[in-house]
Amino acid sequence: MFRRLLVAAAWLAVSAVAAPPLSTVQDVLYKADGARFNGTLTISWKSFQPADSTAIVSQGSTVVTVTNGNLHVQLVPSTSAIPVATYNVVYTSNGRTQFREVWAVPATTQILKVHDVRISSAAAGSSTSGSSAADTGDTTTPLAESGVVGLLSDLGARPVKGPGFAAGSVAMVDSSGMLEAVTGNATDCVHVDGSSGTCGPASLGFVDADTLSGLVDGVNTSFGLSATPSPAASLELYRNGVLQKAVQDFTLSGSTVQFLVAAAPVPGDTLLASYRVAGTDTSNTTPAVTSPQVLCSGTGATTSSTTLAALGTCIIPSGILLPGDRVEVQFDLAHQNSTGGFSVQVNWGATTVVRRDATAAETLVSGRVDATILAAGAQTSSQTWGTVLSFGATAGNASDSYASGLTITLLGLVGQATDSVTLNNFTVVRIP
Repeated sequence: MFRRLLVAAAWLAVSAVAAPPLSTVQDVLYKADGARFNGTLTISWKSFQPADSTAIVSQGSTVVTVTNGNLHVQLVPSTSAIPVATYNVVYTSNGRTQFREVWAVPATTQILKVHDVRISSAAAGSSTSGSSAADTGDTTTPLAESGVVGLLSDLGARPVKGPGFAAGSVAMVDSSGMLEAVTGNATDCVHVDGSSGTCGPASLGFVDADTLSGLVDGVNTSFGLSATPSPAASLELYRNGVLQKAVQDFTLSGSTVQFLVAAAPVPGDTLLASYRVAGTDTSNTTPAVTSPQVLCSGTGATTSSTTLAALGTCIIPSGILLPGDRVEVQFDLAHQNSTGGFSVQVNWGATTVVRRDATAAETLVSGRVDATILAAGAQTSSQTWGTVLSFGATAGNASDSYASGLTITLLGLVGQATDSVTLNNFTVVRIP
């Protein structure tokens, strides 16, 4: 008897050890109207081998009754099976199959919800949702894109091919956010707006002292320029030496100046204009305008800073300066109060070409800088003087590149914050 009891106990122990582990699916199921689901779940499977090497050797099924929405079932994990296995689940209520699902059950000691194991579902007949997170799809087809949370929005955020897309071409994003191919010649450059054209910046030109065409009789208000200002705001129109104001005195359309009736030029008036024009020549050839050109002119700022501060700036665009040109910079400063001294500095690009320190007694300082444009950089010279400040002169070289444009900066500082220094005037002239 003792031997038989020992054998039975050993058999029970072996059976317990050999049983495959189970994962628990426990959830509360609802219908679409919010009522709890009542019915059955028929869970079927095909033979598979779990990860613990036990064998689910036959095709089978089990029926789980769901009362008042409460579902509880234990199943052998299928996601770690060899090969990966799934369970087919059929929801039945009131004698009708409501819908079907496919479950993939992971190995875990945690309680699983239906949405943790569901990988697809499909309605059957008059459908009611059996879960608070029911999906739509098909048990025999891939999961729909709309069934993946966030997938459609992520795909919509990506640019897509437009009708003009072509392989092997530079791509651009059109106004609709679609990818198009840039068209043009193989030697063209692509601009930031996606267009293509000849490489290199177009050179700018200047027209100075342009005499307007048109009858000056006190009645005629329409006059012509010899070229079209570009940009239009660069036009400076003088009547008898007095600068005219756009809109208040005249309007500009292309190369035509239209005076207001009340401002119509009368016999004896002199009309002159200066302006910039857009060129198409990208080579370093001498521009058509050969007279001196005022690149910048005006009053500057005032500073009481004890560190260098910009009083005036002249930005020279690319294509303006060419080898052989000469640039003249003239400036006049005034010192207010006499608590401490002050300093003035002129920078040609990043190179300091003038630096003078004046005493507290100094009230006015003037100076000029001359720069000869070389093939690369410039040779500079300067002269400065004041009411007390002795005459000073320097010469040097500036290696700053001017091909892409150049900035001339006038700076100043004071020794005491109670003082100030003002740039009364500065002028930058290009002499071809």
